[in-house]
Amino acid sequence: MENRSFRRMGRTVGVIGLGAWQLGADWGEVSEADAHATLQAAVDAGVTFIDTADVYGDGRSEQIVGSFVKDKPSLTVATKMGRRMAQEVANYNLDNFRAWNDRSRANLGVDTLDLVQLHCPPTPVFSSDAVYDALDQMVSEKRIAAYGVSVEKASEALAAIARPNIASVQIILNAFRLKPLEQVLPAALSAGVGIISRVPLASGMLSGRYDSNTTFADNDHRNFNRHGEAFDVGETFSGVDYGTGLEAVRRLKPLVPAGATMAQFALRWILDQPGVTVVIPGARNPEQAAANAAAASLAPLPAATLDEVKAVYDELIRPQVHDRW
Repeated sequence: MENRSFRRMGRTVGVIGLGAWQLGADWGEVSEADAHATLQAAVDAGVTFIDTADVYGDGRSEQIVGSFVKDKPSLTVATKMGRRMAQEVANYNLDNFRAWNDRSRANLGVDTLDLVQLHCPPTPVFSSDAVYDALDQMVSEKRIAAYGVSVEKASEALAAIARPNIASVQIILNAFRLKPLEQVLPAALSAGVGIISRVPLASGMLSGRYDSNTTFADNDHRNFNRHGEAFDVGETFSGVDYGTGLEAVRRLKPLVPAGATMAQFALRWILDQPGVTVVIPGARNPEQAAANAAAASLAPLPAATLDEVKAVYDELIRPQVHDRW
């Protein structure tokens, strides 16, 4: 698998990683045995970067990942913090950071976390000198090796990239979310900040496996967060109306290269965007993990294909999402 560098971390990772939200909660049931099998399949396929969060299953995802990686020091594990408390700027302080960090270190079974990201905090947090000072203090205490942010909005990403010690920005980037291509990716590339592309398959919509009759479990956010009832609606199907998403996928399917799946095509599109460090699709079973990783071996997409993706976005998706995030 191709490797790319987090320049400010001094780490290199495989371009396809694994998002571990689904190993904790909100995507239907995933047993611990299935979670371990999925993690193993991903690593066997060349994945070296795993992304989790303290809030995924209230620590379950971190615990599963921690038990898996304890004898695999070559893997890079990123976690996130901040969503287990009321989303108020005052809660983003050093004392809380230490408390959240202690819990994540215990869940993951390490003294120093590879990368900790603020988990889509309130917008004013990204402009707070005190927040970055506290994060620098966490690094000096060797609690964390590096820190980054996970964002909802392009403007939040740009505010973070301007900070000298930000190692990474995690942002929704996929064929349904092109806004980061305009300013965020160029700024990150220039500054040496890593870009982690999350929700790369638009909650599975870009896998091409869904239709108007597809149903989701009651405990699956694709059911209970369709309109942002539980958290930012942009995290579910990238904020795109379900029917519109199906139509966009119908138009994109003819662009898929021979021998590739729709999901692999969608992942390859992301890898072709200058500035992307790693993309983190989720997987609920070993077959999905291996198939996702195989997208790294596809040839770069032709320029004409990239133009077609943009045309579909401009006509169907842009009116719904572009100015919101």
